Amino acid sequence: MNKRQLEIRTSIQIQKPAKEVYEAIADPGKMANYFISESSGRMEAGKQLMWKFAEFDIVFPVRISKTEQDSFISFFWDVDENEHLVEIELQSRKDASTVVTISEKGRPNDEKGIEWLKGNTAGWANFLACLKAYLEYGINLRKGAFGFLSDKSPE
Repeated sequence: MNKRQLEIRTSIQIQKPAKEVYEAIADPGKMANYFISESSGRMEAGKQLMWKFAEFDIVFPVRISKTEQDSFISFFWDVDENEHLVEIELQSRKDASTVVTISEKGRPNDEKGIEWLKGNTAGWANFLACLKAYLEYGINLRKGAFGFLSDKSPE
């Protein structure tokens, strides 16, 4: 098996300007409308944040590495006790829309790595779909979508 590092990379185009997309990602009050339920602060370089998701009784530490207003955010978070780099790039288009590209690095190309790749690729694609629905239509696609993953869901 090839031992190269696995990397997630997924994109979507959102019919909103980069400034609005950036704020929806950096501002925890806005992010709570489509991704997390709580954050200990705004995404700013050098900050250590704690993210909570409604579906899980776990708090995820997130270390913000770099931010470039309206164009880039990178952070590290722990996945299975391994720190992963997530990069979010925003590319403005002539029609005032924004292409959002997310990459997450990385795991070894082994069975555990492939499971991570499948799960987190689906997760980031869902993040992008939820971000698009929130920004373009004011809809929270995540609400109630993942209750089946926690012990909180009824049988």
